[in-house]
Amino acid sequence: MIVKVASLVLAASSIQATPQGLRSRDNAPGNTFSVNQVANPGYNGYVATGQSALVKAYAKYGKQLPASIKSAATKVAAIFQNQGSVATQPEVYDSEYLCSVAIGTPPQSLFLDFDTGSADLWVFSTETNTTQVNRQTLYNPSTSKTSSSLAGSTWSIVYGDGSSSTGDVWLDSVNVGGVVVPHQAVENARQVSATFTQDSASSGLLGLGFSKLNTVRPNTQQTFFDNVKGLLKAGVIGVDLKAGAFGTYDFGFIDGAKKSGDVTYTPLNSTQGFWGIEASGYAIGNSTTTTKAPTPGIVDTGTTLLLLPDALVEDYYAGVPNSTYSVSEAGWIFDCNEVSPPPPPDFSLVINGYRARVPGSYLNYAPSQTRDGYCFGGIQSSAELGVNIFGDVFLKSQFVVLDGEEGRVGFAAKRLG
Repeated sequence: MIVKVASLVLAASSIQATPQGLRSRDNAPGNTFSVNQVANPGYNGYVATGQSALVKAYAKYGKQLPASIKSAATKVAAIFQNQGSVATQPEVYDSEYLCSVAIGTPPQSLFLDFDTGSADLWVFSTETNTTQVNRQTLYNPSTSKTSSSLAGSTWSIVYGDGSSSTGDVWLDSVNVGGVVVPHQAVENARQVSATFTQDSASSGLLGLGFSKLNTVRPNTQQTFFDNVKGLLKAGVIGVDLKAGAFGTYDFGFIDGAKKSGDVTYTPLNSTQGFWGIEASGYAIGNSTTTTKAPTPGIVDTGTTLLLLPDALVEDYYAGVPNSTYSVSEAGWIFDCNEVSPPPPPDFSLVINGYRARVPGSYLNYAPSQTRDGYCFGGIQSSAELGVNIFGDVFLKSQFVVLDGEEGRVGFAAKRLG
C-alpha cells in the first residue's frame, strides 16, 4: 500500500507545560529498558547526500519524486560513479548508527533503524531476492525454534518512485533491550527497494508509529511498542538522539539525566498513525522575536532532514551568508568554507510555548556535491512533499518524549556535544 499523508490538523485543545508528569500503571510489572544505538561493524561507508535524503523522504511518504530532485539525484550519482571511490566522514551523516535487535530462538542479531514514522518491523531475510541483498545480515525463520508463519498474510509498501518492499509475515520472539515479545509480527522481505539495498549497514526497520499504520494484510499487526506497552511502567519512549554520537531510546521512563529543565508537552494527532504535532511558530538566530506560523508535522526518526514550508525555509536562508537555492542539487546550499564564514544561524521551532533550538552547526547536513566549499542545508522545503517532517536534524537537538498513553509529545532542552 502507499502511505498517504493528508494535512495534519490538530484539535484546539492544549496541554500546559508540565515537568515529566507521567502516570504509572499501578498494576504494571514496572519494566523499563533502554536501547543504545551502536556502530555497525559492517558499516561500509555508504555515502549519504542531501539528494539521497530527499529521495528517501519522498519515497517513504508515497509521493512522486519531483523531476528536479530526480534529476539532481541522477547527477550526483554520476559524479560518484566517475570518482570511483569517495572518502567520507560517516559521523557527519550519522548513517551508521543503528540499534541491535535479537529475533528468534536462538537469537539472531540484526541492526535495525528505529523509525517513529512507520509501523512495520520488516527485515532482510533468507527469502529476500538475492540480487537485492548487499551484505545485510539476514533473518532466517527456518532456523528459529519459536517462529511460525502467519499464513495468508503479506505486507507491501509502495514508494513514490514506483518501487516497493514486499514479503510475507512470520511470528517470532523479538528481544529489544532485554524485553521479549514472544509472538511479534516479523515482516520478511522478499523484495526491497533499491534505496534499502544500497544501505548495507541496515538489515531493516523497527517501526515505532501507531499500529493503524501497519501494512500487513488482510489484518494489520501490532507494533513492537504497542505489544510491549502493557509491560512498561509508563507507555512512553524517551528519545535522545545525538549528532555524531550514539543515541538512546528509553522505554517506559524518562531519564532525567538526559535533559535539562522540564518537559513541555503538546497534543498528539495520531489519526493517521503518525506522531503528529503542531509548532506555532519559529525564530532565527538569537532573536527573541517569534514569527507566528502554525506548522503541523510528523516527528520522524526515520527521516533525516527538517522539512518545512517554503516561507520558513526562505526566511531562514535569507539570514545565511552566501546561501542559494541550487537547481542542480534540488535544495538550499550555503558557503561553509571553514576559513572565514561563521556557522549558519540557529533555528528554533516554538512548540506550546517552548523554543526548541537547533544549533546552526546541526544545519550543515553534508558537503555540496556540485560546488566546492559549499554545504547542503539540513532545512529544506516540504512544499512538494505535502507534509512537514520534524526529522533527525531537529530531533538530535532535543530530548523527546513520545507518550502514547497520554496522547502527547514532549520536548526538553539537553546538553549538546
